[in-house]
Amino acid sequence: MSGELNERMRRLPSVDRVMGALSGVSPRVAAAAARRALDDARARVAAGGDAPGVEEVADMARASIERSRLRGLVPVVNATGVLIHTNLGRAPLGPEQLDAVVEVSRGYSSLEYDVVEGRRGTRYGHARASIAELTGAEDALVVNNCAAAVLLVLSTFCAGREVLISRGELIEIGGEFRIPDVMTASGAHLVEVGTTNRTHLADYERAITPETAAIFKVHPSNYRVVGFTASVPGRELARLARGRGVPFFHDLGSGLVAAPETEWDAREGAEDEPLVSSALADGADLVTFSGDKLLGGPQAGVVAGRADLVARLAKSPLLRAMRVDKMTLAALEVTLRLHLEGRGRDVPVGAMAAAAPEDLERRAHSLC
Repeated sequence: MSGELNERMRRLPSVDRVMGALSGVSPRVAAAAARRALDDARARVAAGGDAPGVEEVADMARASIERSRLRGLVPVVNATGVLIHTNLGRAPLGPEQLDAVVEVSRGYSSLEYDVVEGRRGTRYGHARASIAELTGAEDALVVNNCAAAVLLVLSTFCAGREVLISRGELIEIGGEFRIPDVMTASGAHLVEVGTTNRTHLADYERAITPETAAIFKVHPSNYRVVGFTASVPGRELARLARGRGVPFFHDLGSGLVAAPETEWDAREGAEDEPLVSSALADGADLVTFSGDKLLGGPQAGVVAGRADLVARLAKSPLLRAMRVDKMTLAALEVTLRLHLEGRGRDVPVGAMAAAAPEDLERRAHSLC
């Protein structure tokens, strides 16, 4: 380092002087910010710039502190036109949902205690009755997201054996999350049937062997294949699975529990989403879906269907790693109750989906 550069570097203030200029900032935060700012200042001097004074470096440190705060989880305005936006936290929660979260969070709760019987209970029982009533399922289980629900089902019933799935349903969603990868992680052996654009019942029939553990159908909620296409309805797959003595699992993803024409005035797009109750009525042994998509609740995954199969899932050693906490369950219980009471529009996703175009235009102008 040249003598001139050394001299300019010596003109930089010390960490202590910069910290002294950061009034109202905790010592630990101030020290880290001062060091970051001085590193930037040294780089500027090394590039030929003048050495900044104490106040300028302190300003740099304050800007660094503000940037650090913005790197955390902060509210944003969603002006994308996509209501259930994964990058922006998916479904927002409404007042009644949030009140329930606050109520169980400020003190102790009956998370794993049966207040009626006066003995230990299970967290998985809280939303079970509401899900069953809303969907027509015999039983249900809540985990931390829909991917976990799929992984739990496949690892419990299909590990080491074959699972049939249409090539047109080997989807990838946000963050390069791929259904084939989840199936592989579960220990199941993926057997692709049909082609990308056309799959027929005969394709499944030919693929079934003594090693077949299940037939798996995935609703491709985030894309469409149009034109010369064909897929097999869940009702036909359920009939085939029963005839061959294997279970049929249906991953719906979206979690639509009420017909869009009754809840949302048939907003464009939602009418193509399958109802959870319809999938079960069509014969699916288990369905999996999200709590934070069209259901409009917190991030969660739900498995609903046959009671004997749900009971086996409840005994899986993986379940503890996928369990939900009291805040999630509180918000989910209120979400389910609102749907049961026919108040789907009191869930923010429902209200936003039902918003009139003129209201959206007025709000957009106000935002501008």
